Amino acid sequence: MKIGILTGGGDCPGLNAVIRAVTVRAIKQYGDEVVGIRNGWRGLVDDEMAPLGYEDVAGVIDLGGTILGTSRTNPIGDSGMMTKIEETIRGAGLDGVIAVGGDDTLGVCLGLHREGYPTVGVPKTIDNDLRGTDYTFGFQTAVTIATEAADRLRTTAASHHRFMVLEVMGRHAGWIALESGMAAGADLILVPEFPFDLDEVCATLKSCHDRKGHAVLVVAEGAHERDATPNLITQHKELDAFGNVMLGGAGPLLANRIAEQTGIQTRATVLGYVQRGGPPVAFDRVLGTRFGVAAIDAVHRGGFGKMVALRGETIGLTPLEEAVAGFKLVDRDTWKAAEALFG
Repeated sequence: MKIGILTGGGDCPGLNAVIRAVTVRAIKQYGDEVVGIRNGWRGLVDDEMAPLGYEDVAGVIDLGGTILGTSRTNPIGDSGMMTKIEETIRGAGLDGVIAVGGDDTLGVCLGLHREGYPTVGVPKTIDNDLRGTDYTFGFQTAVTIATEAADRLRTTAASHHRFMVLEVMGRHAGWIALESGMAAGADLILVPEFPFDLDEVCATLKSCHDRKGHAVLVVAEGAHERDATPNLITQHKELDAFGNVMLGGAGPLLANRIAEQTGIQTRATVLGYVQRGGPPVAFDRVLGTRFGVAAIDAVHRGGFGKMVALRGETIGLTPLEEAVAGFKLVDRDTWKAAEALFG
């Protein structure tokens, strides 16, 4: 068989582990020909592909980013793009396409499957917000980086008797904020799933300051106050091909409001792209490898329209419809466990 693989959406630690696993497994186990599709779905539109062999994936498992490049190209609803994709798949003689990405990329994967194209999905997002899988690779790396940042901010907070606000990624789901905040012993965590009251936030932080002279707050970029319509903080009003705005700035805005209301010096740090850049931790290298092996096996078993997924300790397949049906959000029980230690 001739198999194409692409990576779409934001870069993520562990992508190269998937590419390596797909390539090695396909060649060694099945004698397949593997083709790397450049820059996400854009590569199928522009017919930008190159063969992948052992030498191309040697030594890439510890590299961040993706050796194939990525984009946020969305061909769904664009007849011109869809026609070019069909021509590219047929012209290249591809028997299957493995798409590695988050909800947007996998949404396209599902759309193409419904149009009759042979696609298999691999879940990728540092936010860990995809349904149908217990974990996505890249998440543990992001949590590790955010935890270290929170640890470092605490020493500064204690030295200067101030509040430190750490903003981490998490548009719809607050898993990074929750787990890094819990791991670092943060005094307060704010996530999109559970809107906050500023008066309560300030009261909790003030109590911490009265008791120990400082506090650390971890906030997801999508966190918002209790109101009918979430007021997400955006960097600008431009939208990507999937209709998403670029978030960022919730931390600094919140820090200013806390300082105004409490009269206590408050500083904010925005981790931004640091969370998803650089080498993946061991967990993400292993999970990416297992996903890659499972994806090429799924192609050979006719598992099109499915996404490889981790359930407990087992890798299986989940319908793409389930994966993109909505976001996997922080549940109330987990939130209550973290909330019990606030303040």
